[in-house]
Amino acid sequence: MLGEADWVRAARAGSDPAFARLVAAHQAAVRGFLRRVLGGGWAEADDVAQETFLAAWRSLRTLKSDEGFRSWLLGIAWRRAQDRIRSARRGAARDQQWLEAASPATGVSAVDRIAMGRAMADLAPDVRACVALCLADGWSHSEAAAALDLPLGTVKSHVARGRARLLIALGGSDDA
Repeated sequence: MLGEADWVRAARAGSDPAFARLVAAHQAAVRGFLRRVLGGGWAEADDVAQETFLAAWRSLRTLKSDEGFRSWLLGIAWRRAQDRIRSARRGAARDQQWLEAASPATGVSAVDRIAMGRAMADLAPDVRACVALCLADGWSHSEAAAALDLPLGTVKSHVARGRARLLIALGGSDDA
């Protein structure tokens, strides 16, 4: 009967079934390790485990000892987990910077901001995009038309209808 070192040698020689056998033998340990290290859900650990096995397959020729496959594999998993943790920290820092920079408009109550958010969510996606660019971001109708690949008249009507719906949602009049 073949041992793990034999499966590693066969996988190094290009045998897909041999590598599949190694994956089957070690996937529970790798996933369990990643679940504990990442502290997140199973899906994240499974994603990183897949990345780990893919990286292992691509770099199998760098394995120095056929008997050291498990520790080599867990080393790859550890480095992939560290990459994921660093990426999450960078993302959280970017989100925090954005939140700090996007301070709410002065004089707008939390209730009005919530109502505005709900009203925006109720708009059709193309109307919402036109309103967001023209009213919230200050783009001209022609700039929005070019960016969204819509006719200028369509952008103008979307902005007018969207403005009217937002005003009604905020308790105002759409007479403007």
